[in-house]
Amino acid sequence: MRGAARAAVAGLGAVAAVAARDLVQREHTLLRNFPVLGHARYLLESIGPELRQYLVAGNNEERPFTRDQRRWVYASAKGENNYFGFGTDNDLEYTAGYPVINHRTFGRAVPPSHPASAADVALPSAKVLGGPRGRARAFRPASVVNVSAMSFGSLSGAAVEALNRGAALAGCLHNTGEGGLSVHHRHGGELVFQIGTAYFGCRDDRGRFDLRRLQDLVASAPVRALEVKLSQGAKPGLGGVLPAAKVSAEIAAARGVREGVDCVSPSRHAEFTDADSLLDWVELLADATGLPVGIKSAVGDMAFWDELTGLMAAGDRGVDFVTIDGGEGGTGAAPLIFTDSVSLPFQLGFARVYSAFARRGIAERVTFVGGGKLGLPDNAVVAFALGCDTVNIAREAMLAIGCIQAQKCHTDTCPTGVATQNAWLAHGLDPQRKSVRLANYVATLRRDLLKVAEACGVEHPGLIDTGSVEVLTGRTASTPLGEVFGYEPGWGLPSAADRAEIVALMTAAAPQGGSAPPSETAQA
Repeated sequence: MRGAARAAVAGLGAVAAVAARDLVQREHTLLRNFPVLGHARYLLESIGPELRQYLVAGNNEERPFTRDQRRWVYASAKGENNYFGFGTDNDLEYTAGYPVINHRTFGRAVPPSHPASAADVALPSAKVLGGPRGRARAFRPASVVNVSAMSFGSLSGAAVEALNRGAALAGCLHNTGEGGLSVHHRHGGELVFQIGTAYFGCRDDRGRFDLRRLQDLVASAPVRALEVKLSQGAKPGLGGVLPAAKVSAEIAAARGVREGVDCVSPSRHAEFTDADSLLDWVELLADATGLPVGIKSAVGDMAFWDELTGLMAAGDRGVDFVTIDGGEGGTGAAPLIFTDSVSLPFQLGFARVYSAFARRGIAERVTFVGGGKLGLPDNAVVAFALGCDTVNIAREAMLAIGCIQAQKCHTDTCPTGVATQNAWLAHGLDPQRKSVRLANYVATLRRDLLKVAEACGVEHPGLIDTGSVEVLTGRTASTPLGEVFGYEPGWGLPSAADRAEIVALMTAAAPQGGSAPPSETAQA
């Protein structure tokens, strides 16, 4: 019987193989005799993302941003109704890793009743950037939400201008990206100047870093801080090439390279070779400019972070801020293996880095910046609970100024003119109009963060602790956020002095809610 069964199965397999081969042969014959059908197939494949996006995919199926998430960003940017009706359509109880925020019945902060009441309230950082190290130009960032690093060259000039104008309207910082400081960055928004491995904008004719050129650049624009880019989430450990055809006169001027020649970014810095020499260089930049200086990195091997924190704890050198980029981030082009599998996702990577600083007792002296899908309120709240002081937005900012998630950033054919150097496509993006949309979106995100903080009983999102967030681990179980990442009590919060100062700032600016007048039988 067993032999007969095996023979029958083998026979069925042979029949299936013959049928499949016959089907393929018939398809090839059809396409050879009717070539128009072959072209139609490739046409349908080319517009597959659009068909799925608008006709097929459900509200929570698309990636990297679902339809619900994009709808929230678009509505917020346009000042439209961004509420959702009929309850959540997420499978909360069946989604492992789903974060749940624990509101408090009684807390210090009393939310005003109207959901939009915090829309015009300033939401500054709970820490002074560069203050602990006494930098000459230390300052408190006016916004906990800022525009992340996206270079001119990766984005169109119109897109960069829209972001800069929008940052000025929203009162937030705009990171230049490693592609230099262009004319499109000079429309009122305050800047964080990023220094990458090619030293674009501050290099000499041979491509070497030039301190004098950096000083001149900083003096000519509203640069508030310097960020040394070690790596990014989309392609950590890789350099980059901007093909010669894309190196226009404008891009060449911003980067300090030759027009019409391949523009290459090395994978490593030439000015330092380890954590010790990195700190020397950071102090050189800070002394020469007076600005706070930080680093940006994706997270992989922890040996670097252990060495860095050990050196900072033992001496008088240090970075003023640390920007952690999650492996899920990325606004441009990268090899698939790097976008999918190299560097840790934000929450895991950030928690490891923060823990390294906290164990050395120096976390309170550093401003922590997070990046990687943190332009969504739920993700941002988790980031603040883990210890972020500010968050950077990149793709969400692109969505706010018109991106439709076409995922053609690497083709120079972005249909909305955001991620392209095609002048005809970029002409359709109006920087004046789109800047207002970015400002609306930033203000809405800050409003939602403040409302959630108040629901948790505190005055500022930086005061949300890990006990206020649980992570679902199954149908009937959850774990506090601090336990998930091995945090000790008090980790993730600013110092006591910083907490007192931000509470004073917020209670002076944010209106407090109340209740109906108490009755004669009310209990104290």
